Amino acid sequence: MREDRADGKDAEAIAALDRAGLADPPPEIVMPSLARHGRGSVTNPAVRFDRTTGSPFDDGWDTLSGEFGEQPKLTTSLTKDATKSAISWNNSPDLGFDRAVNHYRGCEHGCVYCYARPTHAYLGYSPGLDFETKLIYKPDVAELLRKEFRKPGYVARTLALGSNTDPYQPVERTLKLTRSVLEVLDEHNHPVSIVTKSAGVLRDLDILSSMAKRNLVRVYLSITTLNPALARAMEPRAATPVRRLHVIAELTRAGVPAGVLAAPMIPGLNDAEMEKILEASSRAGARYGGYILLRLPHELRAMFEDWLNTHYPDRAKHVLSLIRETRAGALNESRFHHRFSGQGVYADLLLRRFSRAARQWGLDEVREGLNCTLFAAPGEKAPRETAQMSLF
Repeated sequence: MREDRADGKDAEAIAALDRAGLADPPPEIVMPSLARHGRGSVTNPAVRFDRTTGSPFDDGWDTLSGEFGEQPKLTTSLTKDATKSAISWNNSPDLGFDRAVNHYRGCEHGCVYCYARPTHAYLGYSPGLDFETKLIYKPDVAELLRKEFRKPGYVARTLALGSNTDPYQPVERTLKLTRSVLEVLDEHNHPVSIVTKSAGVLRDLDILSSMAKRNLVRVYLSITTLNPALARAMEPRAATPVRRLHVIAELTRAGVPAGVLAAPMIPGLNDAEMEKILEASSRAGARYGGYILLRLPHELRAMFEDWLNTHYPDRAKHVLSLIRETRAGALNESRFHHRFSGQGVYADLLLRRFSRAARQWGLDEVREGLNCTLFAAPGEKAPRETAQMSLF
């Protein structure tokens, strides 16, 4: 009887809603894209470490779209990093260095494929748009570096700049933290390897050319494509491909050893350009070359898929299929010795293509190590590299 009465009341309620024209379910709400001009990510996923997450909800008053819901312009915010160390250490067998200085966390270049994006979650920020707009910086990085050089037993080895985020991203124009780091390295004869997508590196040509005379520096330009439209979509605030080639030429002209990283190579999207990138870089003066297969750790998998569907919906499924072919059916491979080059027929072909093109364009030169023998800790007298004088 109770169930019958309940059913009757439900029927009466439905009938009342029907008379009012409200019985049909509301239409499905399509959430607006977060894509913005000048920003790479089209999403801002939740922080994976948070216990609770929020989701956008349209309450029917056009709060997410239309007149009241237009996407606001995103500005870049800066927060000081209070950590008391400058050097980050690693023991990865995949890397050619064991130490780096990352004085910027987050990167305004906005490269959608950046493998460093998931690290922003450790700071409580999203790897999406937060990574491009909420930057953390170390204002005292130069002095912190000097202190670490003073530690007993410190032995100089090549230090990397740009291993996580770009040391010459736009904010460097005003903060000049990268220059302050180079001044310390130059002062103490410490070797450094730089990776960047920015023409801003030419601002420090005076320091770099001086260090190059002592075999203390090498600079790599990351060039993913020669197509300006694709570059603008993938890496909206980085220098144009032509500008990066110009940087290689200017570095070479100033005596600074320069190389190119065709990275990342994305199957079905930019990998067809590999040979052209290496040729153009060699003609500009590059002496070294390298490549890395696209990596999609953690949140980056879904973020990259969303980006593909937004900018290249006609080829999204094909690109993702080829990526899985190089990653044993997955979109990412985290194992050492596999994560940078992939596996399978497609990955092997990419490696052979690179090796052939590198030989053809003289980019397979053996990279001799930078000079680690001249290092002098703060307060010590730097040794001079001179030939032994005759006694007679």
